[in-house]
Amino acid sequence: MYEYELQQARSAELRRRAEHERLAREVVRGRRAARRESAERAAERANGGAGSESHSHLLDRLRFARPA
Repeated sequence: MYEYELQQARSAELRRRAEHERLAREVVRGRRAARRESAERAAERANGGAGSESHSHLLDRLRFARPA
């Protein structure tokens, strides 16, 4: 009986460790995603934002009058 209880305790401890490792990996994954998202937003702000880039071709076209 003692060996069975010992095996149950070991099994429970291994499960707890595995769950802890999963949670730790999930936290790291979330931090990386947040860091990547923050870097993308910073790059977008440095480039003038997506809104101003999408209409830049219109400004070049409308700068000169059309020939008659």
